[in-house]
Amino acid sequence: MSVIKVLVHLSSFLVAHLFISGVVSTTFTITNKCSYTVWPGIYSSGGSASLSTTGFSLEKNESRTLTAPASWNGRFWGRTYCTEDSSGNFSCISGDCGSGKLECSGNGGAPPATLAEFAIGGFNGLDFFDVSLVDGFNLPLLVVPSRQNCTSTGCVADLNESCPSELSVTTSTEGKTAGCRSACQVTGLSMFCCNGTNGTPDKCKASLYSQFFKNACPQAYSYAYDDDTNTTFTCASTDYQVTFCPGNTTVITENNSRPSPGEITPIPSPEIRPNTTSRRQWVPIIAGIMGGVLAIISFVVIIVWRARLSKSNDTEEDVEDDYIKQVPGMPV
Repeated sequence: MSVIKVLVHLSSFLVAHLFISGVVSTTFTITNKCSYTVWPGIYSSGGSASLSTTGFSLEKNESRTLTAPASWNGRFWGRTYCTEDSSGNFSCISGDCGSGKLECSGNGGAPPATLAEFAIGGFNGLDFFDVSLVDGFNLPLLVVPSRQNCTSTGCVADLNESCPSELSVTTSTEGKTAGCRSACQVTGLSMFCCNGTNGTPDKCKASLYSQFFKNACPQAYSYAYDDDTNTTFTCASTDYQVTFCPGNTTVITENNSRPSPGEITPIPSPEIRPNTTSRRQWVPIIAGIMGGVLAIISFVVIIVWRARLSKSNDTEEDVEDDYIKQVPGMPV
């Protein structure tokens, strides 16, 4: 489970700590480097105060700066393919917050959405932050702390073109991939969602589908219990740059057929899906072991056969000697 979610429950203590240390606010600069408009959404969690806005639009190369109060916990994400109908109802194909308006008004983003999660002024006054693909992927995203001694994180690869067809969400008019959902969202199975009987780290492991996200974006959370890898980062008393489609974005392409959002192909369970590469690696090892065993068995059989043959020859010689001794007329 994300460290960010654990820290949300420490909000009251952290507020007092931050006032003592003198840290009162953090600045986030949200920038859109995509070639199209992005509509960022903001969700404040754990009882944190809302920011000055919960949703807005960013044209290409446009930025907006927001100030978060001490001990703020929350997330940023980008909404894409957004429209407003004749009745004034605002909606997006990916990351929609369901408010029907530009402002999300306390709602989170619907999957698929790439998330930038923050717990400001956490344990020992540190900020904890990560980029999460647990809710799927829709936009490349990069988080850069202003302090140079702190580590940046993100998912800068564009996974939409290589998204498995059974996970992809496409636009109804243009047929473009708008996002790549998680296996949990598509199937609802506990083995992918890490709930129910699979609600603990020892029971819920990485799947072939979470590994798809992990291979492309190793610094990002790929599933709920992706805590064994370096996915959560810390920094102290700093501001942050959150960029959609950063300049170093890599587009990963693969020829996949993509169904419409309503045509979902059932996902085979990775627990029963054969790992042919692994099996091919074991074939020569198994063959060598079997060959060695057969050689030992053959060697033992030959030794036993020779021993019996030698014993049989000795017996025949003894019988022949006795017979010769008994032939009449033979000189003694």
